[in-house]
Amino acid sequence: MKEPEMQFTMDGAPLDLDIGDLVIAGWTGRDQAAIQHHIEELVAIGVKPPSATPLYYRAAAAQLTTAPEIQVVGEATSGEVEPLVVQAGGRRWLGLGSDHTDRALEAHSVALSKQICAKPCANELWPWDAVAGRLEDLLLESWIEEAGGWVVYQQGTLAAMLPLAVLIEGAGLERLAANGGAAMMCGTLGAKGGVRPAARFRMRMSDPATGRRIEHEYRTTTLPEVA
Repeated sequence: MKEPEMQFTMDGAPLDLDIGDLVIAGWTGRDQAAIQHHIEELVAIGVKPPSATPLYYRAAAAQLTTAPEIQVVGEATSGEVEPLVVQAGGRRWLGLGSDHTDRALEAHSVALSKQICAKPCANELWPWDAVAGRLEDLLLESWIEEAGGWVVYQQGTLAAMLPLAVLIEGAGLERLAANGGAAMMCGTLGAKGGVRPAARFRMRMSDPATGRRIEHEYRTTTLPEVA
């Protein structure tokens, strides 16, 4: 029997899912000014502006990981907190992930910069129906470790992004999941103080209506760049 690609939990119970496709939705802000702000953040570090918004990048599903540590090459990678939609077996869940990206490579190719890095995610998923009516109220937050302490890096609600239903349709997530599971990271929020690397990244998604939270923290180990 084939082993599950990912092992999640839902309400404390194990949930084993095969994830065969991974989509990274980019430039998903609802506020055009916010989109422009994020574009300018990346232009400042040499990334070309997108050809259209939103865009749906593809990455290897094997890059998804719930591990507390990832390995990267070089000093120019950073995380981004994002809602994670998982579709499998006719069911849908909402989780939390980080679109960890190589910023140096991003200046050459956004698609390659996303594929090259592992995509950390929390192992907990919420049933879609349990939060579908209040998605825009959900709060996303991230912190990075700087100078020996945790600093707020991103903060905002899902209302800052295009509706997740729009992104799910745009990515064709249900079609991708027809023959197996599929997952999509749904875009991020602007970074306070600008996009920058950090060895440790902490993220949280909170539901104000219930007080429930999904949290995950991971460490980045940097491998040397060898020419």
